[in-house]
Amino acid sequence: MRAAAAMLLLFAGMTGAEPALAAPTAQQVEAVFLFYFSQFVDWPPAAFDGAGSPIVIGVLGDDPFDGALDQAVAGERVNGRPVVVRHLKGLADAAGCQILYISSSEAAQLPQILSALKGRNVLTVSDLDHFARSGGMIRFLLIDQHVRLRINAQAARAAGLTLSSRLLRAAVPAAPGNG
Repeated sequence: MRAAAAMLLLFAGMTGAEPALAAPTAQQVEAVFLFYFSQFVDWPPAAFDGAGSPIVIGVLGDDPFDGALDQAVAGERVNGRPVVVRHLKGLADAAGCQILYISSSEAAQLPQILSALKGRNVLTVSDLDHFARSGGMIRFLLIDQHVRLRINAQAARAAGLTLSSRLLRAAVPAAPGNG
């Protein structure tokens, strides 16, 4: 049942359709997207400690999801791996993360964060302005009250990640100067 609800949120966020239930908040849709990125991204084996290691979604800085991310991944597995959330106080705590959500509270440190992650197999995600243009991989955008994605596929490839074509098709094209 949890997976069906998550799919409904994901579909609503990608297509702009509104489910018959109360419309989810942007943060709830983003939380579900973070979980589903684990299914649409391939990491090299070296990104994990071992075959049974979890897929770790780290939230760096203030957590905007109000429990929605923890709820979205509770009990879920992807390719035999459990999916877990870690709430991080600083970048040093990000070791072992496969997905790193960078909160808006970390805006002033964004260049240092992205620089420190260069060459590591970490999918970086945020809703910060110009995130993708700054070297981040996936930026959440709110367009007409719907969550959309802007994807920097080049940054993902440089980190050794393979993004599914289905994920790439869900992205909105980059506008000049807007990442």
